[in-house]
Amino acid sequence: MSGHRSFRVVTALLLAAALAGGCSSGGGGGGEEGPAQEPVGRSAPAKGSPFWVDPNSPAARQVTAYEAEGRTGDAKLLRRISERPAAQWPAWNNPAADIRQAVRGAAPGKQTVVLVAYNIPHRDCGLYSAGGAANPEAYREWIGSFAEAIGDAPAIVVLEPDAVPHLVDGCTPAQHHEERYQLLAEAVDRLKRQPRTKVYLDAGNPAWIKDPGKLVEPLRRAGVAKADGYSLNVSNFQTTPTVTAFGTELSALLGGAHFVIDTSRNGAGPLAGDGEEAWCNPPGRALGTPPTENTGDERVDAYLWIKRPGESDGTCRGGPAAGTWWPEYALGLARRAKG
Repeated sequence: MSGHRSFRVVTALLLAAALAGGCSSGGGGGGEEGPAQEPVGRSAPAKGSPFWVDPNSPAARQVTAYEAEGRTGDAKLLRRISERPAAQWPAWNNPAADIRQAVRGAAPGKQTVVLVAYNIPHRDCGLYSAGGAANPEAYREWIGSFAEAIGDAPAIVVLEPDAVPHLVDGCTPAQHHEERYQLLAEAVDRLKRQPRTKVYLDAGNPAWIKDPGKLVEPLRRAGVAKADGYSLNVSNFQTTPTVTAFGTELSALLGGAHFVIDTSRNGAGPLAGDGEEAWCNPPGRALGTPPTENTGDERVDAYLWIKRPGESDGTCRGGPAAGTWWPEYALGLARRAKG
């Protein structure tokens, strides 16, 4: 993901390798810490949460590894991540297996699974998370498999981070625009055939597309009217008040559309200044408000951890490949969480 964020679904092999090594090359934990913007509880588990917590997440595995090594303090810190719900980014080659596993895990507690569909053709403009389906037909097959695996389970799907903003900022070449609009609108239609699935089209963040008016027509063409709304701040660090103000303005332009906000890493706000790649593994950041539907704003349906805290944004500032678990960075996020 580019412009202001980067993400890649990690394979089981990469997860195992990262955990076996215990740590990755550092660089993300240094730097000046900003003031906390979003208070979070220190280590309270997600009891009573409407969202499913993956008991086998990279963070959970790392807690187990730290406990085995006698690093009880670090294990306690990482429970601030492992015991809270974060979105699943299903594998690009076989999304159904990952989704069905999540649905099975969530069923006993009647919880909602939070999923990210991230496989649009020409994804990320060839940058850190380049790739995506080979062609429109492959994408239609992929999104169909994705939707079918959800079945009648309660689910939230964040649809194609960056896809609409990259149409707005010119990163996606013009010859692919019509194809992308069509695929996004079709994906909304397909996902909404599942009886308990909510869909939110990604709309970037206010540090990326600064004028919300520029998003209105692209979101409409991408099918936002048939979706449940749009998502903001995915994998980014903008404060919740800033994002809410932006989202509220965009909502008014879209006739009152609702939205969700990624609060996974915005507890200290964005990196000071607006330098190049300020979005990529910035130092000094912190966990934000834990996932909840209790936002206090009727237009904001939920605060979600869409970006999985502790997974790298890309090979910047000493980070591993995008989406790879990075325990040092995760510890920094947890350590700086206030509340």
